[in-house]
Amino acid sequence: MTHSPTNSTQSRYDIAIVGAGIVGLAMAYTAARRGLKVGVFERNGKAIGASIRNFGMIWPIGQPSGVLLERALRSREIYLDVAKQAGFWYNPNGSLHVAYHKDEWAVLEEFVEQNRGNGYTCELITDTKKIQEKSPAVKAEGLIGALWSETEMIVDPREVIATLPDFLHQKYEVDFHFGTAITGVNGSYLEAGNQKWQADRIVICSGADFETLYPELFASSSITKCKLQMMRTSSQGNGWSMGASLCAGLTLTHYAAFKDCPSLADLNERFAQTMPAYKKYGIHVLVSQNAKGELTLGDSHEYGLTPEPFDKSEIDQWVLDYLATFAHFPDLHIKERWHGIYPKLTNGGTELVVEAESNVWIVNGLGGAGMTLSLGLAEYVFESKLHESVS
Repeated sequence: MTHSPTNSTQSRYDIAIVGAGIVGLAMAYTAARRGLKVGVFERNGKAIGASIRNFGMIWPIGQPSGVLLERALRSREIYLDVAKQAGFWYNPNGSLHVAYHKDEWAVLEEFVEQNRGNGYTCELITDTKKIQEKSPAVKAEGLIGALWSETEMIVDPREVIATLPDFLHQKYEVDFHFGTAITGVNGSYLEAGNQKWQADRIVICSGADFETLYPELFASSSITKCKLQMMRTSSQGNGWSMGASLCAGLTLTHYAAFKDCPSLADLNERFAQTMPAYKKYGIHVLVSQNAKGELTLGDSHEYGLTPEPFDKSEIDQWVLDYLATFAHFPDLHIKERWHGIYPKLTNGGTELVVEAESNVWIVNGLGGAGMTLSLGLAEYVFESKLHESVS
């Protein structure tokens, strides 16, 4: 999939994509389905950034009603189709938001009332037995109830990001240039050292390449960076399944889907008073399970353009402490710890889609929702921004 170095101009593409993370792969898939000749350029030997350092949750319930929810639901639809074709694992296991305090339950009640007919079905469950049928990991003591949604699904991000390039190459003849750092963009040309490629349109999806190729635009784009800490356990063994993915009250304060719930202010105030460290580091706790039976746990949110490379053991412990208040598992031995860094807009925007210069577009800044939104966003970009130029 990688061309050999040469001093001459190589393949000409209808569209060249810089970055083989989930945004770049979504753009490549969307372009290739339209019959375009596509080349993807990735500076590393394989994608190793935020796209492989997440839960693998396709999480429409976290998106506010309107464009973003519609985009998330469309992404889910595409995932189901692509997973069957490409052969990567997926689990449409749904989600449970569990509540142990009255203010959490009030937010869930308000959310359900506000979101009737919004494109997916969710319901409140107060029967502990029925909740534990959805997930045997849920703790019964003190449980008021749970919000159940069947819409959410899980993929293994490491598998998805590793599998899609071969699938796109074999089915759509997409060229992949791994280990190829683009050092210059000049009109309709991309350069990597002494190599050069021509493309009618260039789309830069990698945050690192955006920052180095267009530093002034990056600096003026209202982008900051978010560092998150995550963990993965050993396999739970004996085929044990947690069922639905889980979260609790802290998550209600994180996702924009809940921002218009009147009781959210009281919930935020309680957490600020009783759990200040969680608010300081943006900790909320999600749990997903992959095909190997391993649990992915996290996460935290520390913002700034120069994230510290050093992880904080206390953040991991706070995640585990809060997890213990609402869930239990056969084996919580932690076998992996890591951090990821993703771009986030500080101006309230949900993504950055901008023409850097003629023929060159930046698609970036999804703010941690890349797995959920990228496939739907790629369709939007082609239909609203690139349609005339590549049709």
